[in-house]
Amino acid sequence: RIARSIADRRIRLVETTTTQPSPFARDLLFGYVGAFMYEGDSPLAERRAAALSVDPALLSELLGKVELRELLDPDVIAQFEREAQRLDPGRRVRGREGVADLLRLLGPLDADEIALRLQADDDEDAAATPARASALAHDLVDARRAIAVTIAGHPRFAAIEDAGRLRDALGAALPVGIPTAFLEPVTDPLADLVARHARTHGPFTVAAVAERLGLGAAVARHALQRLDAVGRVTSGYFLPEASGSTDDLEWCDSEVLRRLRMRSLAAIRGSVEPVPPEAFARFLPVWQHVTRPLEGVDGVLQVVEQLAGVPIPASAWESLILPSRVRDYTPALLDELTASGEVLWSGHGTLPGRDGWIALHPADAASVTLAAPDDDATPGELERAVLEALAGGGAYFAAQLRQVTGAENEQSVIEALWALAWTGRITNDTFAPVRALLAGGSQAHRVARRAPRARMYRGTPIARPAAPPRPAAIGGRWSLLPEPETDPTVRATAAASLLLDRYGVVTRGSVQNEGLPGGFAQAYRVLAGFEEAGHCRRGYVIEKLGAAQFAASSTIDRLREYAALADPPPLEAVALAATDPANPYGAALAWPGLDGITHRPGRKAGAVVVLVDGALALYLERGGKTALAFTDDEAVLAAASRALVATARGGRLDTLTVEQVNGVFVFGTPAGRALREAGFVEATRGLTLRRQLEGARA
Repeated sequence: RIARSIADRRIRLVETTTTQPSPFARDLLFGYVGAFMYEGDSPLAERRAAALSVDPALLSELLGKVELRELLDPDVIAQFEREAQRLDPGRRVRGREGVADLLRLLGPLDADEIALRLQADDDEDAAATPARASALAHDLVDARRAIAVTIAGHPRFAAIEDAGRLRDALGAALPVGIPTAFLEPVTDPLADLVARHARTHGPFTVAAVAERLGLGAAVARHALQRLDAVGRVTSGYFLPEASGSTDDLEWCDSEVLRRLRMRSLAAIRGSVEPVPPEAFARFLPVWQHVTRPLEGVDGVLQVVEQLAGVPIPASAWESLILPSRVRDYTPALLDELTASGEVLWSGHGTLPGRDGWIALHPADAASVTLAAPDDDATPGELERAVLEALAGGGAYFAAQLRQVTGAENEQSVIEALWALAWTGRITNDTFAPVRALLAGGSQAHRVARRAPRARMYRGTPIARPAAPPRPAAIGGRWSLLPEPETDPTVRATAAASLLLDRYGVVTRGSVQNEGLPGGFAQAYRVLAGFEEAGHCRRGYVIEKLGAAQFAASSTIDRLREYAALADPPPLEAVALAATDPANPYGAALAWPGLDGITHRPGRKAGAVVVLVDGALALYLERGGKTALAFTDDEAVLAAASRALVATARGGRLDTLTVEQVNGVFVFGTPAGRALREAGFVEATRGLTLRRQLEGARA
C-alpha cells in the first residue's frame, strides 16, 4: 500500500538528517556499543579506536558521562589549536587583508597576537614583528574596517562588524563615527562571542573564556549553558591534565569535538598498523631481559623459565646467555639452583671439540620441556650398565658408578656418562662437569682461561708436590632425567604457552626454529584455541610475517612502543650469540641479503651477531675469522663494534681475530676502522681483540 501511495503521489518522500538516530537505528547502534563494552581484551589502541568510533551520545546514555580525555590524542588537540588560531606556520596570513580576516574570524587581538599570526614579508618561515602588525591594524582602523577597543583592561583591535556585540555584551567603549549598520543590536551578543571563542579553540574552561572576554565566571558559565542547550557546545573532560573536579569542567564546540575525534581516530588507526620487523628486533632483547637485566638467583630462575627447553651451546650459557640477562651472574647461582633441584640440564647432541647443545629446565615443568631421548644412538655395554645402576633411583658420583658397573677405570665411566648425557638420558646435579669438560678442549664460544696465580717473587715459582692426573669432568652426582610427558596434547599446549612467554609474538619462523613436533600447523591449532579462550589474539602484528601471528594484548601494546625511533636514532647496540633466542634473525625474521656476497649467515654455534636499533649490523663466524657487515654507516659500525668489544670482555670470551669482512681483507674497510677504534689491534692475520685478564692487570 505504501508503494502504491508513493506511485500515486499521495505520499511524498522527503530526505532529512536528524539530530538523533531513529528507533530502528538506535537498536543497531546499541549493538555496536555492546560489542565495544565486551572488547576489554583488545590492545589499548584498538580499544581507543572502538571507543572513538562509537557515537558519544549513545555511549553516554548507556554508560553515563564518558570522559574523552583518555581517548583524544593530546598532540592532535595541540595541532588543531595551532591551526584554528592561525599559529601554525602554514596557516599564517599575509598583509592587511589577512589581518582583517584574523579580526573577523578570531575576534579582538592586540598587536603582539596579530604578529604571531602574520607572516613576515621577507621570510616565509618567520612571523612578522609587532610594529608591522600594529601598522597594518592601524591602516584598517583608518579605513573604517576595524576599531580600537579596550577589553579586560587590554587595548585590542576588533573588526568593525563586532562593534554592537562588544558594546552590548562587554560594555566596551566604542569610538565615534561607527556606521549605524554595525551598531544594530543582536539577539544574544554574549553567546555569539563565546561561541566564536569555542570554535577557534580546543577544549577550554570557564575561567579561560571569562578571562579572555573580561567577564565574571558565572556570566560565562550561563552563556555556555545556553549554547549547550541548543547543541552548539558540549561539556566534559577532554584534556589529559584535567583533574575531573567540577571546577575543572571543560567545554568544547560540538563541531570541533567531532573533528578532534576523527583526527584522533585516524592517528590511532595509524598506530594500529603492523610494526616494522626492526621494531620486533628492538623489542625482543628487552622482552628477554638482555637490555633490562635481572638480579640474583631469582633472576637466573626467571631466565631459565623463559628459555626452558631451548638447546644452546654449552659454552654460550655462562659466557653470553646468562651474564647478559642477570646483572650479577656467577656460576654459583646456577649451581645453587641445580643442587637444590629447582633446575635441570639436559644434553641435545655434541659439537666439534668438547662442546655440545644443552638446555635448562625448571624442575616442575621438566616433563613437558624435556625432549624424548635420542633413540638412534644405541648405548654400549658400559652405558647400559650405567643406566641399569641409575634406574633404581638416586644419584651417584662417577667413582661410585665405577664400582657398581665394574668398569676398568674411572675415565671409561666418564666417557659413558657423557655419551648418555648428550643423548638426553642423564644429567648431573651441578653444572660443574660441563665447565670442566669445556675447559679441557675447544668450544663454540671460546671462553678465556683463568689467569695464572701471581708469583711471590720474580723468579721460579714455588714448587708444589705433583698430584696424580685426574680425569676431566669429575664432580657432582649423576642421575636419570625425568620421563618426558607422553600425551601430545599436554606437550603441545605447554609448548605454545612457552612460546608466548619466550617471544611475546609467536610467528611461523619462531616455531620452525624451535623444531617443535608437528611444526607450525600443530602450534597454530593450539594457539587458535588460546585465542578462543581469550588468552591471546591473532593478527597481523609484524610486517612481512603474515597474518598468522599470536600475542597477548598487553604484549602488542608494548611492541608498538618500539615502532617509532627518535630522529636521529639512538644507536643502541646489543651483541648476542647467533643461537640466542633473543636474536630474531634466522628465526622470526629472515637474514638480510648482501649484494655480491655468497657467504650467508646462520644460527650457528659460536657465531655472534650485533644489532643496532634492531637492524643487523655485524655477523661474526666462530672465532671471528670471517665477518659480515650489513651497513657502511660509520656511526652504526662504531656502535656495533663497541657493543661487540664490551660483550666479548664482559662475557669472558677468548681472543677474537677478524681476518675478512664481506670477503675482503679487514684492513682498510669501514668495519675494520670501527673495530680498531673500539679496541681491536692489528695482528699478522688481521684485527685481534684479546681479553684483559684480571691476573695480567694485577
